[in-house]
Formats: sequence, structure tokens, C-alpha cells
Amino acid sequence: MPFFFSFCSSPSRGVIILCAGDSITAEAYPHFLQQLLNREGIRAKVLNYGRSGNASGEYRRFLEENGAWLKKKRPDFILLQLGTNDVRADGDHADTDAFAANMKAILEVLGGFSDRTGRPSRVLLATIPLVPANTPPPFSPESSRRVTAEINPAIRSLASAAGIPLVDNHALFAGRPDLLPGIHPSRDGYRLLASNWLAALRPLLRK
Repeated sequence: MPFFFSFCSSPSRGVIILCAGDSITAEAYPHFLQQLLNREGIRAKVLNYGRSGNASGEYRRFLEENGAWLKKKRPDFILLQLGTNDVRADGDHADTDAFAANMKAILEVLGGFSDRTGRPSRVLLATIPLVPANTPPPFSPESSRRVTAEINPAIRSLASAAGIPLVDNHALFAGRPDLLPGIHPSRDGYRLLASNWLAALRPLLRK
């Protein structure tokens, strides 16, 4: 029997999950997350608003320009992972202060979203996967260092300050580097990523 959610105003539609991020989101994991939810009998609609190539500044502008119609999706949950393109060594490069400012602005926009009952949408924020040391340009060895030393600490600090759940996708792939052959996970890596998001969602789905 499908599991329904008491906080949804329309049980027949189940829960709405909006996935936000760059190409790591756009390419695959929301599809696998939908499959996992279906398999567990959880009625859900997973919306993929990942934007390939976006750094935090570009995604910030996307939300600021399109937030009004995105709000109409009325998501119960928003899954946010951004930062990989910010460590590039080309024009997308953003220093840590700029990245943190962009992410804070993104969280403020998403903080104005609400579900179908009028309750604020729940945002979950993820650390970003490592950048393998041999990744070709526009990434560099400095990109790999920044993920661990700058970007993910900034993400953890933002999650703590905002009081929102942190999903550690960096640790996920640090333990399974074979599933991250480059910037993008393998097919099995995307499945693992979807499973990690679902593990973070499960206790919240029942509240």
C-alpha cells in the first residue's frame, strides 16, 4: 500500500520533491530517486531543476529571475547541491566568500517557498563530491583542494547557520571513489547518490 503524508493537502498527489543544482543534479539522480520512492511505495513527484554548467552565481540568477513560477510547484522538500563549477579554473571560478554569499542568497530565495498547506518547504543542503585529481581542464589540482578545504566547509557552515539538514555527498564518494570517474558519477554512482538523498529524507517524510 502506498505511504501517504499527513502534511500534504492533496494525498492523491503525494509528496513533491524539487531537486536544485548543477549537472550532477540535471543528469540523473532525480530519476533514480523517483525510482527508489516508487519501489518503496512512497507516492512522490520528483522535479528536476538542475542546470548543467551552473556555478552558484548562475543558479542564484536563475532563481531570482524564475522564483515566482518555481514557487507554484509547491514542493514539500528542496534538495540543493551546488559548488562543483565554482572550483573551476576558468571564468566560472568563484572565491569562497563569493560562493558563500551566492549560496546564502539562494537559501533566502528557497526560504520563501511553501508546500500545498502553506508550510515552508523543507530544504536539505548537500556537500559536493570530490574532484578527482586527474580531472582535465577547466578543473585543476587546485579545484580538488578547494572542495575539501574551502567549499564543503562553507556549505557545512551555511547549513548550521540556517538550521537545515546537511547531506554529506562528499563522504559518500570519498568512500567509493570508483563510482566517481570524473566530475560526474557513474550510473551506479548516481544510484548511490539517490539512495543517500532518500536516506536523509526518510525521517523527515514521516514528520
